[in-house]
Amino acid sequence: MVRAKPATPEHPALAQHTLERSRSAQNRVADTVTLFAGSMLFVYLHIVWFGAWIGLGVERYPFGLLTMIVSLEAIFLSTFVMISQNRADERRQVLADNQWKIVQFEEAQNEQLIDLSRQILELTKAIHQVTGAPQPGPSREAPPSPH
Repeated sequence: MVRAKPATPEHPALAQHTLERSRSAQNRVADTVTLFAGSMLFVYLHIVWFGAWIGLGVERYPFGLLTMIVSLEAIFLSTFVMISQNRADERRQVLADNQWKIVQFEEAQNEQLIDLSRQILELTKAIHQVTGAPQPGPSREAPPSPH
């Protein structure tokens, strides 16, 4: 009934982030609480708890103690929701940082390829000058005849 623990991410940057996060006891506790609080078992337990509290007459209406307990629980759960959102933001940042590194690497590769292409063009022009062959460039074919 409790959601299964998420599998280790396949993305290397996220896998590393998950490993680093799991080293902290506080993070492990927060992850466990949010995993349980976000499950249907959590909902069912509360339905049974509230039903039993009211049905067994633990206290009379307006249920002051129950209200206080539920309010405190809501305070803690809202904190865990924020922790969970922060964790999701951290994961997004890890992915964004990794993507930026890839973009920078690809840009450097593209610059190298452009430089190599320029060098090849210059060498080809030099060879054509020595051999007297036509220079590389736009096609110099005659336009097709209108017939």
